[in-house]
Amino acid sequence: MKKAIVIFSLLLTTSMSAQKFHPAFKSGEWLKFRIHYGFLNASYATLHLSSKTLDDIPVYHVVGKGKTTGFASIFFKVDDTYESYFGKHDGKPYRFIRKIDEGGYTKDIEIDFDYNNGKAILKDKKNNKKMDFEVHDQVQDLLSASYYMRSNYNLDNFEKGQSINIDMLFDDDGVFQFKLKFLGKEIIRTKFGKVECLKFRPLVQSGRVFKEQESLTLWVSNDLNKIPVRIKADLAVGSIKADLDAFNGLRNQFKIIMR
Repeated sequence: MKKAIVIFSLLLTTSMSAQKFHPAFKSGEWLKFRIHYGFLNASYATLHLSSKTLDDIPVYHVVGKGKTTGFASIFFKVDDTYESYFGKHDGKPYRFIRKIDEGGYTKDIEIDFDYNNGKAILKDKKNNKKMDFEVHDQVQDLLSASYYMRSNYNLDNFEKGQSINIDMLFDDDGVFQFKLKFLGKEIIRTKFGKVECLKFRPLVQSGRVFKEQESLTLWVSNDLNKIPVRIKADLAVGSIKADLDAFNGLRNQFKIIMR
């Protein structure tokens, strides 16, 4: 289960095009996902979006939480919290918080984005360290990325196999490039009924965590919400599957073909 919540959060990102920020969501949106590790119902993860003001800037505040439950927690306990404050008008992240406990592996990080000076200031509260990273105004954090992409990507001229890149900062490893490949459309069965989805394959580094470079698959609802519906990941040991389990406060109707 180690890194399961990180993997899940990372896969919420989709593709991007340079357009004006038009939210596909609204304050109050709440999503719940059931995560399976092999045959175990290993954990739940939630995303809750609200409106705030940060340093006089109107922002959305998203809180992501993930915890192992039941039998799985006997083998490996996960208690993760991620937070992002991103602009209501531009979608840019202004603050990111990562506080995790994964089987005793802990991190407590806060990042403030200073676009006027082209840098991000990372505070490592656990180790009492501080560091700066150079950033541009298109960088995203782990959570803000998914909301920005939901409102800004355009697949009208996208072709199967086409890949896009996005720069992301969410840890003390610095800015890295996340790659995503579009695989087309697919209708999948969910607890809510059949849902037409846009299918993506994030390209990741193989080895320590993932089986191969293309071990991950993401399905996003092909409607005006563009919410994650399913995620699958083949790990070096076992596999993870996350399914949308509940939702509330969507900006648009969730499109279901039939029950």
